[in-house]
Order: sequence, then C-alpha cells, then structure tokens
Amino acid sequence: MNEIKQLVSTLKRRLKIQGMTYRDLASALGMSEASVKRMFAQGRFNLERVVEISNLLGFTLAELTHEAAIGENRLHTLSEAQEKELVGDEKLLMVAVCVLNHWEIADITRIYQFSQAECIAHLLKLDRLRLITLLPGNRIRLNVARDFDWRSQGPIRMYFLKQGLGDFLQNDFARESETLSFSHAMLTDAAAAKMLAEIRKLRQKFAELHEESLASPLPKRHGTGMFVAMREWEMPSFTKNRRTRTSTAASTD
Repeated sequence: MNEIKQLVSTLKRRLKIQGMTYRDLASALGMSEASVKRMFAQGRFNLERVVEISNLLGFTLAELTHEAAIGENRLHTLSEAQEKELVGDEKLLMVAVCVLNHWEIADITRIYQFSQAECIAHLLKLDRLRLITLLPGNRIRLNVARDFDWRSQGPIRMYFLKQGLGDFLQNDFARESETLSFSHAMLTDAAAAKMLAEIRKLRQKFAELHEESLASPLPKRHGTGMFVAMREWEMPSFTKNRRTRTSTAASTD
C-alpha cells in the first residue's frame, strides 16, 4: 500500500470511528458531498486540505501521518507474556476490552467504577504493552490490526472460556437479537475443512459489522458475544456403548 492510500485509509477509518459521514465532512469543509466523495475515491488531497481534515478529526498532521505510517505494522496478536499481564489484572483487562471497542476515557469512567486518574494509569500500562498509544489530551490511538485476535489457547482466551462461557450460555436466547443452535453431522476431512473456511468468513463478517457500527454513538451499540466452535465429537453416552476393537474382533471369529 503506497503512502497516499495509507493516508486515505486512515482518514476513512477515523471518520467512521467518530461517526462523521462524507456529508458532515462536506458541510464542515464548505464543499459538496459529491466533491468530497470524489476526493477520497481519487486520493487527491492538497496539504492544506489534509491539515484541515486532520484538525476536524482532532489530530495534528504529524499524528495522522504517523498513524498512517504504522498502519501496516499494527499488532495482529499479543505475546504470551503480554496476555498474562492483562489476565493478571482484571481492571486492566476491562479497560483493554473497552478501548479495543473504541471507547474513550469519558465512556469508561461514566459506565464503570473508575476515576479518571485510575483509567489513565491503566491506559499508560496498555501504552507500554503497545496495545495503544496515549496521545496528548488523553486521546487513544489503537495499535492493533483489523484482524487482531487473542492467542489460540492463550491466557486471555482461556480466561474467557473459564470465567465467561458458562455465564454466556446460561440464557434462553429468546430475544430477537439472540440465537442458539447446535447441529451435528458426519463430515469427511474435506467437508470439515470447507466448513472451517465458512466459519472464518463468518468471523470476518462479524468484525466488519463491528467496524460498521462504530459510526453510531455508544448508547446505540451493545456488547455482543458470538461463540463458534466445531470439532470431531460424539456424546459421551454414545461413546461408552461403542464396541471395543477386541470385542469386535471376537464377534467376527
């Protein structure tokens, strides 16, 4: 990705995070919406226009270009040690999850029992872990890639499985926005591989809808969990009734 495309991609992401549409931006810049759309589509910005848009988004030009420059080097996952540090401090983990969902300090302190000083102390720890960069004015810049995920079998995933999965499933899933389904099939290895590919697409769609929802104010967004699992499996009560190899061989003699 060249520098112009990185900059345009960063501007688009920042507009979405702040809930600013092309129409809003056009009004603020004194331009037509069509002209703004064309400017972004063609990637043609003069320096003054980039500075103006940066300021509207609450960034200096230096901060915006730095964010664009690190775009290709964002974290896709944390190290084992970094995850252990988060799991070892429940409040730090809570703040980490909040910022990964694009909450600001005011959101965190309004909803959870943190003072601003406590919240900033946790954010400084996340900055040290490179999960975020804490900017002047206590603004938060995420340093994670769009496909960021916790480590497979890592400390955080195990924490959520042990601490949260039971509570998540203890529900009748009766609301319109909820669903629970369980299916069983006999699949070949090739069919199982195809199904796993479809599950990866589903997770990607979930991430895309999360990004799309960032344009809405926080009160209109709701913490939503989606648990997807697939493995070769048989009910234990069925397994205990299987014939052993010895008994099967004896019955054929």
